[in-house]
Amino acid sequence: MPPLLTISDIGVNLGDRWLLRHVDLSISAGDRLTLVGRNGAGKSTLMKLIAGQAEPDEGSVWIAPGAHVAYLPQNPRFKASMTLASYVLEGLSGADAEADYSQMMHKAEAMLSRMGMDPARMTDGLSGGERRRASLAKALVTEPEILLLDEPTNHLDLPTIEWLEGLLKERMGALVLISHDRAFMRSLGTGIVWIDQGKVRTRPGAFDQFEEWSDGILTEEAVRLRKLDKRIAEETRWSHQGISARRKRNQGRLRELSEMRQLRAREGGITSRQMSISAGSAEGGGQVVLETRNLSVTVPAPGTDSEERELVSHFNAIIKRTDRLGIVGPNGIGKSSLVRVLLGRQEPSAGYVKTGFGMLPGYFDQNRALLNPEASPWTVLCPDGGEMVEIDGKARHVTSYLRDFLFDEYKMTQRVGSLSGGEQNRLMLAHIFAQPHNFLVLDEPTNDLDIETIDLLQEVIATYDGTVMIVSHDRDFLDRTVTAVLAFEEEGKIIPHAGGYSDYLARRQAKTQTPKNKAKPKQKTERIKPKRDDRLSYKQHYLLETLPVEIEKLSQHITAAQEKLADMDFFASDPEAYQKLAAQLEKDKSAHEAAEQQWLELEILREELEDKAEDRA
Repeated sequence: MPPLLTISDIGVNLGDRWLLRHVDLSISAGDRLTLVGRNGAGKSTLMKLIAGQAEPDEGSVWIAPGAHVAYLPQNPRFKASMTLASYVLEGLSGADAEADYSQMMHKAEAMLSRMGMDPARMTDGLSGGERRRASLAKALVTEPEILLLDEPTNHLDLPTIEWLEGLLKERMGALVLISHDRAFMRSLGTGIVWIDQGKVRTRPGAFDQFEEWSDGILTEEAVRLRKLDKRIAEETRWSHQGISARRKRNQGRLRELSEMRQLRAREGGITSRQMSISAGSAEGGGQVVLETRNLSVTVPAPGTDSEERELVSHFNAIIKRTDRLGIVGPNGIGKSSLVRVLLGRQEPSAGYVKTGFGMLPGYFDQNRALLNPEASPWTVLCPDGGEMVEIDGKARHVTSYLRDFLFDEYKMTQRVGSLSGGEQNRLMLAHIFAQPHNFLVLDEPTNDLDIETIDLLQEVIATYDGTVMIVSHDRDFLDRTVTAVLAFEEEGKIIPHAGGYSDYLARRQAKTQTPKNKAKPKQKTERIKPKRDDRLSYKQHYLLETLPVEIEKLSQHITAAQEKLADMDFFASDPEAYQKLAAQLEKDKSAHEAAEQQWLELEILREELEDKAEDRA
């Protein structure tokens, strides 16, 4: 298949070094390429070169005539006081110049509706997830031959991410994707583009193959460079031994030595700087971290002055030391509000939160409210001045500590507001781990981090001896870090599920299929018509009297089962019994629903017959 775009021998020079050099890449229709590399490796720069928003210092970029490229940047910009339809229309103005205005507006409004957004809404005051959805609509509406997405899942909720996966799989055009979400890349990727120390390597195949492939390359590079270092050392020793007597006939060998040294200098090291972070030991405290009783949280309903919307309804839970909890649910459903209430940063509407003895939270706020944009990383860690921080009971110089989080010397005194999103998140982690804590509460910690840093954060959480609560849209991250999930359901209900996100998803899918399987018996429930049209039969009288007792009994069984399944230790101690009880709970719910339906139909029939009798009288 002929390529849609070709990059030939391009290079990008930053002045003191080459960010990219001798890069060759070809993109064809149907390609779904995952672009991977560490923060700062040049992923976004390469994507801007493909999009035509940057020029290389050397080499060329060719695009097929008529091929359109759409680009979703990591941090899209929005003009103020503009409708979302007009914002999306900007993407169509260049790609579909021949279409009339009404057709383009219809396409823009249709795409926004697919994203669940009001086309007439203004761009002012959009949340992070809403900004991302609007930007996706702007990129997708053009139906481009090449679609470039830089961290498309940032700020999106899990249902939207799953919907986006399905949409991108159906596209016939090419896709180039940068993402920290492993599950997202595993689902979509058919090829890998790896940027490492200015070099670009490509490989066909799924993203699952990346680690084995990249580890093999790094091992081969290490062996090759060790051999080159050994040969340079041997040739250097030879050059110092009687060189003057053999100068003329050994000039070729000396030139070869010089060339090897230049090659080694260009190659540099095969390993880049590595983060070295640790949460340290959790401070002492009680075994119960938090307890909630009938906790409810409400906020004003949008567009009204008096009505309220219930985010959390009668939530009861006990969180114990060493628990690993994930919180999941759609954007805007109340996950961050619940976290703030649990930490005492927001008052509940009803119920209470009881804090355990000695609880010391370390709170990672996705809005980064902790960081003063005018401060520097140095002053964030040393707000009262000085140059030392205490980490896990030991004093360390602030520069040494910041180097562990990959901050260069000049970045340590730079304005926080000028740092990238990944750098600000690393600074947040550095600040949290420098404080005493025994309860890590991380609200969307993986946004803007590269895969290597996320892997390291997973290791830190795995070895942490305190309690962890994570709000995240990253399915793979949740599966690797949590042992129980608190899922927001309809009407403010929060249901606990043992296991990671994949376990929760499997149960949710099984639950949605259960009503279909159980619907037939329910539909077969028919009114038992009386032999006479003026009174109920004996059997109907009997059912009206006994069904309420049966319904109450089933309600008690359901309540008891839900309380037992809410125990975080039950699944860990006896998974088989947990699964059996969960299955029985679904059967009891179906029976409860069928009994209520039958009782309701009989009660309606009884009232109808009584009304008829009164009319005759």
